[in-house]
Amino acid sequence: MTWMDARSYCRERHTELAIPRTLAENEEIRAVIPAGLFSWMGLYRENYKWSDGTMYVFESWAPGDPHGGVEKCTGAYFTAKGHWADWTCDLRKPFICHHDLPFTKQVVKVKLVGNSAVDLNDPAVLEKLQEKLQQKLQETNSAAEVKLSWKKHLDGTTFYKEKKELK
Repeated sequence: MTWMDARSYCRERHTELAIPRTLAENEEIRAVIPAGLFSWMGLYRENYKWSDGTMYVFESWAPGDPHGGVEKCTGAYFTAKGHWADWTCDLRKPFICHHDLPFTKQVVKVKLVGNSAVDLNDPAVLEKLQEKLQQKLQETNSAAEVKLSWKKHLDGTTFYKEKKELK
């Protein structure tokens, strides 16, 4: 199928195109696809996100790829050590649907203490703080896959200053 048709096929069955987030997952996909075949996977290069909306960190591009231009859909080329290549989305290729393991969602309240002139609601500051927290979590528990996101208040802010109580 074309990349779009393959993605639709997977989504109709409550899954996504294959999303290898680690070398081990890439190898699992490689083991299923017969040698010599190309296979679509869920990376769409226009926004560099997986088809489920998550950003990609692990990559396994073949030498010289990605080419860019009109080649926006990604597939794995399994005669080249499972490396990825970008192709035009209208090509007809085999594909694998992928189903993530169940996950738990946990809300954690963060309190930052100290005096600083930094605007904690500035998008660049929020992004940098999230990166640092993500890195720290991975250092302390590398076995778990953790995705962080900020919860916004109704007024669009993430952080607010606590008001001091008068006694």
